[in-house]
Amino acid sequence: MKLQTFKIVLLGLLHIGLQACNAQTTNESPSFKDSDDLKISKAEVTLNKDLQQLVFTINVKGEAGASVPEKHGNMDGAPVLGYVFPTNLASEDVGFSKTQGIVALALTSHPDFDDTPLWDENSNSNYADDGVVWHPHWVILTEDKRVPGGLSVKQFDTEDSSITLPPTNPGMPMFMDSPGFPVITNGNGIKVVVPLYRMNNRTDFKFDGVAAYMQVNTSNPELPMLGVYSVYSIASGDLSLPYSISND
Repeated sequence: MKLQTFKIVLLGLLHIGLQACNAQTTNESPSFKDSDDLKISKAEVTLNKDLQQLVFTINVKGEAGASVPEKHGNMDGAPVLGYVFPTNLASEDVGFSKTQGIVALALTSHPDFDDTPLWDENSNSNYADDGVVWHPHWVILTEDKRVPGGLSVKQFDTEDSSITLPPTNPGMPMFMDSPGFPVITNGNGIKVVVPLYRMNNRTDFKFDGVAAYMQVNTSNPELPMLGVYSVYSIASGDLSLPYSISND
C-alpha cells in the first residue's frame, strides 16, 4: 500500500471516529478516546553508537502505558491497544520475506492472549500469561476497507512456501514477529530498545508515531484476523513520516 493511501485512511478515521464494521462489535473501552495516555506529544528514535542500539520513544500527554484493555474473555474479539511506529523500512529489513505494506514496530497490550511464547515479560516463570504487559511486534500493515481503521496486519496463505518469517514469530498466519525487545514505561514515555543488527543496521529510515485500537477476529472470514478500528493520535498530525533518527 502506498504511503499516501495509508495517510488518508488513518486521517479519515481520526476525524470520523467510526466504531464498528461488518457486524463485529468492538470491545474498545470508551475511556480510550479521551485519554491523555493515548494523546501523543512526541515520537523519536535515537541512536546509541557505543551500544549500536536504537531507542524508539513515544511521549504522551498523560501516563504512557497506564491505559490497557479490559479482558474480553475470548480470543475472538480480543482488544489490542498499541503505540505504533510506522516506518518506510523494507519488510526484509526486519526478517520477513519481500512483501508490500507498511513496516511498523507496534508496542501492544492485550490481556486475553499471549503471543510472545519465547519471552516471560512479567518474570514469573510462566511464558503464557503476560499478554497485558507492554511488548513489541514487527508487523506489516496493509489497506483493508473491511474495518473502520482501513488497515490490518497482512495475512498469508499457510500453504505459500515463499513466505518467510523471523524464527521469533508467534506462529500466526500474519506478517508478525515477536522479537522480544525490552519495553520500558516511565512517566509520559514508552520506549523500546532495538539492536541495530536486528533491523539490517538501518539508520536512514523515516518514521511516525500512532496510538491505535486493534481487535482480533477468529470467527468472521469476511474480516481480517487483526484489524485497526480506532486511531487516537498521530505524532506528526498528518502521518507524513517526517521524523529521522537522531544521535543520543
